[in-house]
Amino acid sequence: MEQTYYQPEIETMPREQLRELQLKRVQESVKHAYDNVKFYQDSFKAAGVEPGDLKTLDDLVKFPFVVKQDMRDAYPFGLFAVPQKEVARIHASSGTTGQATVVGHTAEDLKNWGDCFARGIYMVGGSAESTIQVSYGYGLFTGGLGAHAGGEAVGCTVIPTSSGNTKRQIQMMKDLGTDILACTPSYALLIADTAIEMGYNPAKDFKISGVILGAEPASEAMRQDIREKLGVTYCDVYGLSEVMGPGVAMECSVGHGLHLAEDHFYAEIVDPQTLKPVPDGEYGELVFTTLTRRCSPLVRYRTRDMTRIISEECACGRTHRKIDRIVGRTDDMLIIRGVNVFPSQIEQVIVEFPEIAAQYQIVLTNKGPLDRVELNVETVPDFPFDEIRKLQDLKRRLAAELKSNLQISVEIKIVEPKTIERSEGKAKRIIDLREGRH
Repeated sequence: MEQTYYQPEIETMPREQLRELQLKRVQESVKHAYDNVKFYQDSFKAAGVEPGDLKTLDDLVKFPFVVKQDMRDAYPFGLFAVPQKEVARIHASSGTTGQATVVGHTAEDLKNWGDCFARGIYMVGGSAESTIQVSYGYGLFTGGLGAHAGGEAVGCTVIPTSSGNTKRQIQMMKDLGTDILACTPSYALLIADTAIEMGYNPAKDFKISGVILGAEPASEAMRQDIREKLGVTYCDVYGLSEVMGPGVAMECSVGHGLHLAEDHFYAEIVDPQTLKPVPDGEYGELVFTTLTRRCSPLVRYRTRDMTRIISEECACGRTHRKIDRIVGRTDDMLIIRGVNVFPSQIEQVIVEFPEIAAQYQIVLTNKGPLDRVELNVETVPDFPFDEIRKLQDLKRRLAAELKSNLQISVEIKIVEPKTIERSEGKAKRIIDLREGRH
């Protein structure tokens, strides 16, 4: 299989050379953060370390973590390491769960971001000849502008549709010859289903050949549904606004996992309880140190995302290590009857049932200290919903499988097709109605 790369000299750099580059850049980044941000001066001193102590990459474990609350406490500009005149753009998290986190970018930071996302465009077979339709939301959310910058870095024709107005999106996709779509998985599936309802066969009638989807989890069944309905190569993109945005890691088409942009980010996996590093291949919490960010450098930022490092060589020829798909978040973990459960574990059980569609919602309530879980799932369109016996049998089998896999009881509500609200942005998978959790 002939491979093309956006930055071959970087993406296929020998591991030893890449480690040397990482060490040089992490030393520069940690010193830059320390010299220009009072927070780092205070936290390093409290931990008894200084930038000069960073002699090898392994020395990074001596340095303190940064958590999201630190970013909230520093609102708005407390973690900026450059003067205002060098700040080219500001993004912010939604702030729905507390004070918004604000992140700034210099012009150089924005260029690096575009280059990182551009690698994913090549991973789905894109090039300067491609037309990329960006159906992520534009604005303070990093998705739209991150994908847009990637398209421009490659030299693609970029269609900035943002999200919403799905039928118009489909018309433009057909008429303008879109061959790459960037959006959330749930919106890609909504586009596919709506196009089919409009009488199209997207896999045959459209030029689309690749999708770059992220910002929310997607089961393997959902991914396969998108591949088949749109007829595309699927690239999973990982990112978070605190660290950059989409493009921190991208999925190639030949191997499992997402290649980290290791020339821009140094990743650690730590045990969320002990906060000690775990060996490659073991699951833990993903921690990032930025290597090239000028405006908002981060040293050992705890993402709360649970994954593992996949270190074996990839058949695509890229040498940057991979992370596995995110299996959950340490702050999403539910304690149900004393058992630790991630929503993704519930999803893994759902996808084994062909009678059930990819759409679902987990509704959380609590009575006292324990969480109560109600799972709302849809049947596929051809399921005989009016046959009570079949419906009861499906509910019984699903409940038994959840009980067997998770050792907990989940209340199940099966609803008719297209009942659960579709999203044009991030799908709202978890409805949290628990008292005292907000």
